[in-house]
Amino acid sequence: MRICIYGSGSRKIDEIYTKLAYQLGCAIANNNHTLVFGGGDTGMMGACAKGVYDNDGKSLGIAPEWIGNFEPLCETCSEFIYVDSMDERKNKFVENSDAFIIVPGGIGTLDEFFECITLKKLKKHDKKIVVFNINGFYDTMFKMIDEMGEKGFLYKQEELFKKANTIDEIFDYLES
Repeated sequence: MRICIYGSGSRKIDEIYTKLAYQLGCAIANNNHTLVFGGGDTGMMGACAKGVYDNDGKSLGIAPEWIGNFEPLCETCSEFIYVDSMDERKNKFVENSDAFIIVPGGIGTLDEFFECITLKKLKKHDKKIVVFNINGFYDTMFKMIDEMGEKGFLYKQEELFKKANTIDEIFDYLES
């Protein structure tokens, strides 16, 4: 399975997050899956990619070349696709992935996550999406989404993605 990870590339992340991102990468490789990600070498993306690489796994980085001006690109990817824009990058993520895991991140991660669930809602894909809620990181977002549903702005939001607090929960869901 080709599993796309959406997550931060920030270097300022607490080790509690990057350690679990590394372990997630190890699990991806050890379960013979391929990592698809934004190609960054730092933060959540970099830690996950390092876990994949350290366990002889495969990875596909997707990024515009100019993003290297903002963060270093991962040099250990099995394959790298260079694109012209962030929109093209998001399209390539969907085209090249069988499932999605959202790990803690910032605005870019939220953009990718919401586009991914919107496309699922509009039946442009039917791929599994799981939010890895490390240390309760996404609790506030879940509350907001639940409130949108309660007020009639969303229908059946619980069918769009799965919440997971552990790596085992992620793979139990993805491989079911």
